[in-house]
Amino acid sequence: MTTYDKFYINGQWVASKGSSSIDVIDSITEEVMATIPEGTAQDVADAARAARAAFDSWSTLPAEERAKYMNRIGDALAGRMDEIASAISRETGMNKMLSQLVQVGLPINSFKTAAALAESFNFSKEIGSSLVVREPIGVVGCITPWNYPLHQIAAKVAYAMAAGCTVVLKPSEVAPIDAFMLAEIIHEVGLPAGVFNLVTGTGPVVGEAIAASEDIDMVSFTGSTRAGRRVMQVGAESIKKIALELGGKSANIICDDLDAETFGKAVMGGVGKAFLNSGQTCSALTRMLVPRTRLAEAEAAAAVVADGMKVGDPFAEGTNLGPLASAAQRDRVQMYINKGIEEGATLIAGGLGAPEGLSTGFYVKPTVFSNVTHNMTIAQEEIFGPVLSILPYDTLDEAVEIANGTVYGLAGAVFSADKDKAIAIARRMKTGQVEVNGGAFNPNAPFGGYKQSGIGRELGEYGFEEFLEIKSLQL
Repeated sequence: MTTYDKFYINGQWVASKGSSSIDVIDSITEEVMATIPEGTAQDVADAARAARAAFDSWSTLPAEERAKYMNRIGDALAGRMDEIASAISRETGMNKMLSQLVQVGLPINSFKTAAALAESFNFSKEIGSSLVVREPIGVVGCITPWNYPLHQIAAKVAYAMAAGCTVVLKPSEVAPIDAFMLAEIIHEVGLPAGVFNLVTGTGPVVGEAIAASEDIDMVSFTGSTRAGRRVMQVGAESIKKIALELGGKSANIICDDLDAETFGKAVMGGVGKAFLNSGQTCSALTRMLVPRTRLAEAEAAAAVVADGMKVGDPFAEGTNLGPLASAAQRDRVQMYINKGIEEGATLIAGGLGAPEGLSTGFYVKPTVFSNVTHNMTIAQEEIFGPVLSILPYDTLDEAVEIANGTVYGLAGAVFSADKDKAIAIARRMKTGQVEVNGGAFNPNAPFGGYKQSGIGRELGEYGFEEFLEIKSLQL
């Protein structure tokens, strides 16, 4: 077991003002794998003051110099890839190989891309007699989730720091170990004191203190819609900018014009997209919309994939799905599976209980429901586990209406034999990003949602711009 007993504030490891600690649980063994300090509002105040004091010098440092620090951090993350990926796999349950590619690979890309943007971004523009300049917004409070812990940290911290902001980070207490490793790296590369500050703790204490702080100019939050609403309410008291990346209930529209082979591949691929990271993905394609006339065809293909998935230790060769990140999350997913059964959906794979032989660890059976209707709970609420709902439709207009018929709008997909038709459907979907005919995730394209899936965008140039204010100089 690893014990972390200090925060990283103003370039130093310092003890918490509080005396409590939080256990970090191994999702595979259900045993305590680490302890972290349970921060207080005073710890946040100290971190925010340090970030405020560091802002003037950091924000005026040439962008090329800030970029050098971001590149060094990216290189150092690559040097510790195996160690970090192993910790995240134990925290979240993700397959170890995927953890290396996704949980560490994407953060490396974020630091490298943020560095390149700092060097290439045009911070000023002439409009008539005005010079319009973009300046770093100030101190940014970053509150991040447990499902892609380091990726979500990097999506905020790398771009904010590259843009010239200083940061106070509160990682999820469920998966915080990678944040301490990042802080160690940041200390090793010699980032100026106060530019990056780490305080761990709970949302109701540390998260609320960040949102309320007068020393923090912006909060970038990723998590549940419920928690995001609270961050927005608290932040409104000081009229600070709030960026939110929240929940999703993303629809995958599969069209009727596909031949049998392509239709089967689209369905099978869609199951994989729903179950990525054991379904603990805000943009997961958890609603599959298929033509009613081909429902049986879709059910057969989906069942083959779900039943064929190997669930188990994420470090074991051949494992497709590991455990969920916590007992609370496992119980929540079980509740939704039970709700689907109660409301009359057809269970075609998985179901209640743990997979056979996996009594220890937060495991859930890969589950597929069919004949799901638009008003069922499992079609409307985010489950955050390996549960796919198949909804039949009669017309494409109905499919688009169903796709847009939730409070969410984070991601989506459409698959058609006609690419132009697929793009036309994608344009009608009220969501922040749409995968067309299996198009791959682009880590440098803007990521964020419509409606209750959030406000603002992360990643790439659009994510960089989130941390900049706009000023007009009338000449």
